[in-house]
Amino acid sequence: MSKRRVLILGAAGRDFHNFNTVYRGDDTHEVVAFTATQIPKIDGRRYPTQLAGRAYPEGIPIEKEEDLERLVAEHDIDEVVFAYSDVPYSHVMHLASRALTAGADFRILGARDTMIESPVPIVAVTAVRTGCGKSPTTRYLIRALKESGRKVVVVRHPMPYGDLARQAVQRFETYDDLDKHECTFEEREEYESHIDEGTVVYAGVDYGAILDEASKEADVVFWDGGNNDWPFYKPDVWVTITDPLRPGHELGYFPGEVNLRGAHIVVINKVNTAPAEDVELVAGNIAKANPDATILRTNSVVTVDGDASQIKGKRVLCIEDGPTLTHGGMTFGAGNVAAEKYGAVEIVEPRPHAVGSIAETYEKYPHMVKLLPAMGYFPEQIADLEATIKATDCDVVLIGTPFDLGRKLNIDKPALRVRYATEDTGGGPTLAETVLAQLDQKVGVGA
Repeated sequence: MSKRRVLILGAAGRDFHNFNTVYRGDDTHEVVAFTATQIPKIDGRRYPTQLAGRAYPEGIPIEKEEDLERLVAEHDIDEVVFAYSDVPYSHVMHLASRALTAGADFRILGARDTMIESPVPIVAVTAVRTGCGKSPTTRYLIRALKESGRKVVVVRHPMPYGDLARQAVQRFETYDDLDKHECTFEEREEYESHIDEGTVVYAGVDYGAILDEASKEADVVFWDGGNNDWPFYKPDVWVTITDPLRPGHELGYFPGEVNLRGAHIVVINKVNTAPAEDVELVAGNIAKANPDATILRTNSVVTVDGDASQIKGKRVLCIEDGPTLTHGGMTFGAGNVAAEKYGAVEIVEPRPHAVGSIAETYEKYPHMVKLLPAMGYFPEQIADLEATIKATDCDVVLIGTPFDLGRKLNIDKPALRVRYATEDTGGGPTLAETVLAQLDQKVGVGA
């Protein structure tokens, strides 16, 4: 019997995990190629034979998604597998239509085949969209787990944008580890805050091997999700965050609705800033989609490192988390909120001063107007970002990224770091209490 020929559509994350868990070692299918999108310059590489296995002695090429029809025709593809996150349903079905018209089947692999069982308890935080508040909620919950006496190790959703063979299993404990692994800004945004709080982080490409290593030094493995993808590991406690500033998105983006329907606890974040009617709309959607879930509400509070009075009456440049603005579609971030909260007289528009790849990013994502995305996937882009900051006339730079951008950029203006913190609203069991109680009930840890 001839093998089914497969093309996996991805963005350097879920695609590789799906291959590792479903297709690696499967003698009934042959993955002919991956495609790449969302992240600049991640195509043109090969998934190496060290990770792909003996059936792929030359590795597997990574092509551009725009070449889907050509790849199906040239390689006689039988199945096109969709494997990336944070896209509207229309995007998924446009790709399905392209694949079907080209003559291939269209497939999405489910949780049963791609979630790995863990030897230690798993707590997972996911979201219905990028930018809902996973990072501050993750930090809040890890503190609570540590305070309960548990040893916690974080496994972060993949962002392998460099040498894939070298990135199979990565462990981060110090800032030197970030430099050793040549982390992009997006990776630093997710790893550095954990390192700041003394938490070891694992990431990479082979999440079976990563779990083997992480579980050796943990009482609890904490899955820190990326975009709005569902967990790679089967959770004992699954927390999903929703965003009432984007009401209805919890039912309109893939695979965020999977997280909404699969979670044990669903959090409505940002209730301190969202209109009350939108909070209730999201609450109603949660109740209909996942009636068995515990629904909790939290505040998302902006804080500033340093003297916030430096913002009052000043012209400020706001630098924000790149993915939140780009494929997350947000039109504001932490810096923007801090500027308004602390009385900035103007948020300066950086777009007219954008250089090189930063200007290209604005062309691709025109919804970003007065915000500068912290794009830093390759050295030239970092230089473009630095040049854009230098060319933008302002009094103060507000850094709204989850990591300290000042460590990697020469910012020639006064700068303040802005953070989001997750806080309970009061009036009932806290999010931490609810997670700890469910963890005790399900696995008997700490009981």
